[in-house]
Amino acid sequence: MTTDTPDRILRLNTVLDRTGLSRSTLYRKIQTGTFPKQVRIATRCAGWRESAVNAWMRNPMFYSVSDF
Repeated sequence: MTTDTPDRILRLNTVLDRTGLSRSTLYRKIQTGTFPKQVRIATRCAGWRESAVNAWMRNPMFYSVSDF
């Protein structure tokens, strides 16, 4: 699926609100490869691609970083 709109970068609080996960659960899932990793957007700033978060939300139980 290709769109003309660029993929947005979501910050931590937005990701937590959308997913309903706690901060510790989110980072634990990143470590185990069951949630998308952050992308670095500045020296001390990171976020998540909206498309990756949406892919996780479509199928959270069977999501794997290698699938995306």
